[in-house]
Amino acid sequence: MTWYRYLSLGEYILITLFIAFYAFYVYRTYQKARFLGTSAGSVWIKVALRTCYFVLLIMALLGPSFGEVQKEVKAVGKDIFLLVDVSRSMDANDVQPTRIERVKHELKELVNSFRAERIGLIIFTTDAYMQCPLTYDPSAITLSLETLNTGLISDSGTDLAPSFRLALEKFKQEETTAKNGGKQSKIMVLITDGEDFGEEAEDAVSEALEAGIRVFALGVGTEEGGRIPNGTDYKRDRLGDEVVTKLNKNALKDIADKADGRYFEITNTRSDMNRLISAIQEIEGEVRDIRKMDASANKYYYFLYAALALILVDLLLTVRLLKI
Repeated sequence: MTWYRYLSLGEYILITLFIAFYAFYVYRTYQKARFLGTSAGSVWIKVALRTCYFVLLIMALLGPSFGEVQKEVKAVGKDIFLLVDVSRSMDANDVQPTRIERVKHELKELVNSFRAERIGLIIFTTDAYMQCPLTYDPSAITLSLETLNTGLISDSGTDLAPSFRLALEKFKQEETTAKNGGKQSKIMVLITDGEDFGEEAEDAVSEALEAGIRVFALGVGTEEGGRIPNGTDYKRDRLGDEVVTKLNKNALKDIADKADGRYFEITNTRSDMNRLISAIQEIEGEVRDIRKMDASANKYYYFLYAALALILVDLLLTVRLLKI
């Protein structure tokens, strides 16, 4: 038998008071019996009865546990890949201070909200690179986010397909057998301004859907657009005109719809990050591991019921303490 808790000062005080009270009670009863010249042996019936239920109440209070009970403990989680566009258009300042800096700030909130999940980071332009593999370590992801900038990969445009396929490859390498009826537990969060996706974007989205991966799109920018800083000037096209990059929300909504996800947005006056976090939290995680652990069951109620039964007997039992 094991105990949920041990005797504390409170229980010791109760036991001491009980012993002292009944020692005095027995002493007084025998004193009266001697004075009256009678017998007081019956007092021990009440003392024994009350001592029994007092002990039972103390045992119930300490939480006795016995017998073996096995409980099933499940480790549940999701795998989340963040796909961040680091093309030059992410330097646009229509979202302050810039699109990429705002993304870094907002994604830290997402990472802090999923400390029990595995999160990875992929950066892309026309190529894609693993910035941080799937990890349970939020500090590793946060450190990778801090280093994000548009100079990490040579920029000749934006192509969505390489980042999707890299994420798919890593998901397959990390794949575990689903034990919860095949419910979705692999997620990609695409963070971009949606200006250009390349020719194979549609195929890449279809591949993600076939693999059971849900894609959430987070559009960054404004429909009015912003200029791209370039040294002391702004980026210009071949005709010498300033390039204005605009958020293409329709293309991002289309991707999210096709991949069983949802579209969210970050502009200069609005952030849907909390809504994105809530949407991911609503997805049931995959059962990664099931273990059975032995756990003793608290059986205090047996002792409590026995004590209550003896209290009832005590109330109904009449014993003549002094026999004349």
